[in-house]
Amino acid sequence: MSMKNLIRLEQLFLVILSIYLFSTLEYAWWWYAILFLTPDLSMAGYLAGPRVGAVTYNLVHHKGVAVALYVAGALLGSQPLQLAGVILLGHSSFDRVFGYGLKYPDSFQHTSLGMIGKAKTE
Repeated sequence: MSMKNLIRLEQLFLVILSIYLFSTLEYAWWWYAILFLTPDLSMAGYLAGPRVGAVTYNLVHHKGVAVALYVAGALLGSQPLQLAGVILLGHSSFDRVFGYGLKYPDSFQHTSLGMIGKAKTE
């Protein structure tokens, strides 16, 4: 198995973990589906330029932030915080399965996992 596929498999397991953690919360399943893509709203930061966009995107797609939110929610007994952490973990891991990593400040296409989109073929 190539390293790229091994990393994708690891990320897939984290998506599954987020689904499991969601199942321990008292929310209907449709909340996971509805909220799953909301972290991509952070791309709106790119309207202010690639540097601001990278900061906003990376903050919302950082797994450390996801884990911190979930743990804070668990410690405080706050299911909304746990939900936010679970959604961020699932979404960012799902992105990584498909090769979308954290962003560099020069371009949306320049990610921690390599170039994406048209820039990948250039």
